[in-house]
Amino acid sequence: MSEQRQKKPAMQPREEVMEKLGDVLSGIRVPDLPYSAGKLAADTVSDWKPLLFSCWTEQRDERVIQLVRSVSLTWSVRQINSAYVADRIMDVFLKTSGLHPELARRVARLRFFLAWRMNETGAAAFTDELLDWLDGLQEFRGWSDSGGRSARVLLEQLDSLVIAVSACFENGVSEPFDAFCREWQADSGKRDQLVSRLRQRLLETEQGAARQRWADQTARALVGRAMTGRQLPPAITQFIFELWMPLLKQVVWAGDLDAEDGRHSSKLLEWLVWVGDPSLSDKDRNRLYHVGEQIGDRLVDVWRRVQGEDLAADVLEGIEAVLVARMRGETPELVDALPGRDRFEWDTSWLQAARPATEVVNESVGQWFVEGEGTDEQRRYFFALLEETAEILWTNGSGVKLGLQPWSEFVKTRECGILRPLPALTPFGRVLAETIGSLAVVQERQKALRQKAAEEARARADTLRREKEAAEAKRRAEESQRIAELEKRQQEEREQREADEHAEQVRLEQEQRQAAHKLVDGIKLGGWIVLAENDAVGDPVRLKLAVRINASNKLVFVDRLGLNRREFLVDGLVQEVLAGRVRVLGSSAEFDDALSRVVGRIRVGRN
Repeated sequence: MSEQRQKKPAMQPREEVMEKLGDVLSGIRVPDLPYSAGKLAADTVSDWKPLLFSCWTEQRDERVIQLVRSVSLTWSVRQINSAYVADRIMDVFLKTSGLHPELARRVARLRFFLAWRMNETGAAAFTDELLDWLDGLQEFRGWSDSGGRSARVLLEQLDSLVIAVSACFENGVSEPFDAFCREWQADSGKRDQLVSRLRQRLLETEQGAARQRWADQTARALVGRAMTGRQLPPAITQFIFELWMPLLKQVVWAGDLDAEDGRHSSKLLEWLVWVGDPSLSDKDRNRLYHVGEQIGDRLVDVWRRVQGEDLAADVLEGIEAVLVARMRGETPELVDALPGRDRFEWDTSWLQAARPATEVVNESVGQWFVEGEGTDEQRRYFFALLEETAEILWTNGSGVKLGLQPWSEFVKTRECGILRPLPALTPFGRVLAETIGSLAVVQERQKALRQKAAEEARARADTLRREKEAAEAKRRAEESQRIAELEKRQQEEREQREADEHAEQVRLEQEQRQAAHKLVDGIKLGGWIVLAENDAVGDPVRLKLAVRINASNKLVFVDRLGLNRREFLVDGLVQEVLAGRVRVLGSSAEFDDALSRVVGRIRVGRN
């Protein structure tokens, strides 16, 4: 969990993001995805909910697109795009969330749920509860798969997530998951209050322990430094370990090591060692007498100031006996001043502990650090620097101590790259906004390209249509011209034929008239003609030429009795003969043949 809740980074309003999501799901086309050719009928699209539900219950880590490719079923464009968008969002979340890989991997399995919900409800798949819960996972930025109790608690909570999402698949709604998210957020508020109390309690405890440890180790270092390589009387050794080292620890605890009590108590320790070790004090007998006279009173005085009570009189009896023996020149029984390292550990570095600069420490306090790679990485929170010991107090971010580390070792691990700062986390809301935003740009670009292609296709179609219309118009014009020319030729031929027929008819009529005129002129006096009309008994009327009057071209005909006189002008009789109303007897056979030939030629010419 994070020590301090981070502000949610600014991102586009959810409404705008969701509007873009709808366009992406319906309009984007990603190369190499198994889109079906043409528009599918609703009853031909396969139901993928059982398949996604199975993958979720098995907690599989494969991508939805891989799952779709692995089966030979018919998927709609919306299903393919929902699978792709769910994979894209969760792939980015895995890379940029900053959460522990194991935690991010388990959350990324929601891709099956999101693909199903996006296909069903579009933008409504990302409910407020879902987004708040996913963004709130940043509080677990320090979670590591350590196998400890706190690590197991989170994994158990995620097991409950599996049950909630499974209920969504079974019931066809997202309410069970939303209820899980609301309950999680409520528990998060309770955890924050508990964590705040745990942190404060841990800090107070560790600061007290660090001060105690610093006092103990400093006192040990002072004793160890003073007594290393020395042999002392048992009385002095016993006094130092049982009484004076606890006094030194008390002085250090009070922070008075550099003050008067600290200087005096350290100096008296050195005097005790100097007096008790003959190899040191025998070289300066005068100083031995001087120290021997003062050391008892000095020990009592320092003890009274530090402990606030008098030192028991019998405590110094052993030391006084040693002092008397030493001033007499006697060498008392000596033993090794320090026990073995396995019985008494000390380190003089505690006397020279360097405190790092405050500004340097402030750069790391409150930051997360990572050690290891992948699922083996371990995260720790730089909770505080214990000033007395220059040790870093590492926690899991929720008030649980992970360990202590000297500042110098921390600096070395940082320089070697063993320990590195945890990069900034990316909330799911930002992942969602940026991912859909980038896909929306691609979709808009594809839409523009499709529109451009459609316009170009329409332009080409218009061009082809115009060319076809122009070709058709040209063909029609040529056909009209050809028909007009043909009609013109036919009209000319018809006119020419009619003219020829008329000329031939005129010629034949002239020939017929000439023949008739010749026939009429050949009628002699007494020659007979037959009229088309009948007489009283129904026979044709026969008349003979009685008189020819040349002056007036008149012919006078009478019947057999000389009665029924009829007069004809030559031209009139010729016309009657031509009309067939009069037939000339005598040479009529030759005339009829000639007339038939003329009439026949006229009919042939007309046809």
